[in-house]
Amino acid sequence: MAGKQRISYVPLDKMTPEMRAEMERCVREGTPRPESTAVRAHVPSCFWFFANSWNDIFRNGILDHAIKELCRIYVSRSVVCEFCGNQRSIKGQNAGVNEGQVDDLMNFEKSVKYNDRQKAALAYAEAIVWRTETDDAFWERMHKHYSEPELVELGCAIGLTFGQQSFLRMLNIDHHQVMAGLSSASMAPGFETAEALAKSKADPNYWAKKKTDAKKDAA
Repeated sequence: MAGKQRISYVPLDKMTPEMRAEMERCVREGTPRPESTAVRAHVPSCFWFFANSWNDIFRNGILDHAIKELCRIYVSRSVVCEFCGNQRSIKGQNAGVNEGQVDDLMNFEKSVKYNDRQKAALAYAEAIVWRTETDDAFWERMHKHYSEPELVELGCAIGLTFGQQSFLRMLNIDHHQVMAGLSSASMAPGFETAEALAKSKADPNYWAKKKTDAKKDAA
């Protein structure tokens, strides 16, 4: 991520008390982080649409959160959204999502780091992001591992993060720019501070420097 920031952050003193309380929650819990939330604050209805949807569908809901967090990071790696890809859900980490799994996301079908249920969810995310064909065998696989309500929630969560990450990747926003220094708990290892983030991005093995293999039938 480099270049001029394309949409500014709304200052805290321009937000309502309720919006500032949500910003403080972002600092405490992360995912979303305060920077992306401060961008959406330009339009309060957009601010609350995402905050409420994210809370109800991603952080909570009927499906185990760790599955949704793996899919969120898969989307980050697919669309190369560095802002989203360099943060982690604290709740997801506590539920067992680990960096070994994150590193193998783009090779999930062949990986031994996921169980069959996790692989099915990632195949669902892959189909949504890359617009792959979904035949009877695909849906038999989905229904084997998930109920219909779970598939609806997971599909909505993937669609929500896919849309937002596709948007945020263009804005040249970055971490540690809004309410900086107040929380690093929801950052990926090696990105906890502005200094660590810059060092990690300069590493030749930084994940965003690796070419993502596009699917043949991706739009």
